[in-house]
Amino acid sequence: MSTTFAIPTLETDRLILRAHCEDDIATEKDFFASDASKFVGGPLPPHRAWRSIAMVIGHWALRGFGFWALEEKATGTYMGRVGLWFPDGWFEREIGWTLMPHATGKGYATEAGFAARAHAYETLGWDTAVSQIDPMNDASKAVARRLGAIFEQHFEDPEYGTIEIWRHPGPDARNSSTGKGV
Repeated sequence: MSTTFAIPTLETDRLILRAHCEDDIATEKDFFASDASKFVGGPLPPHRAWRSIAMVIGHWALRGFGFWALEEKATGTYMGRVGLWFPDGWFEREIGWTLMPHATGKGYATEAGFAARAHAYETLGWDTAVSQIDPMNDASKAVARRLGAIFEQHFEDPEYGTIEIWRHPGPDARNSSTGKGV
C-alpha cells in the first residue's frame, strides 16, 4: 500500500508554516527533555520527540490536515508547531500551538494561529474550532484571547486531566481568519 499526500506550505509576514523534517527533531528533543514541555505531556525521553513528529505527519496522512512546523523567515530557525488537530477520540477539531522557548513572547503563535485558522475555515470548510488549554498555561490562554477565542468550559480529559476549552470565532465573524478587526 502506498499513501501519498501533500502538506501545504503557508506563509505569514514573519513565518513559513511547512511540513516537519528530520532537522526539526534535535530542537524537539531539547524541548521535550525540558520543563518547558510540561503543558504538552513532557518532560519526555529523547526518542519521544521523533515519535511526536511522526505522529504529526501521520495525522496529515489520515485526516488531510495537521500541525505545521514553524520556521522563522529571516533566519530559517525552527520555532515550534502550530496547526489543526482531530485525533481519534478527540471531541472536536482543534487549533493548537507549541513554541520552543526561544520563540515565545514574539507573537509567533498568534500570527501562525491566524494562518492555521484561515486554512481551516477557507480551505477545509470548518465552521468552528476550539483550543484545549491546560488551566495553568497562562501564555497559551493569552494566545487564545489574541486569536479572539473565548473560554467556554472545563473538560475532564482521561489522559490530561482538567483542561479548558476555548472557542474560536467562526468563519462568519468579522475577519476571524486574518485577525484584522478582532
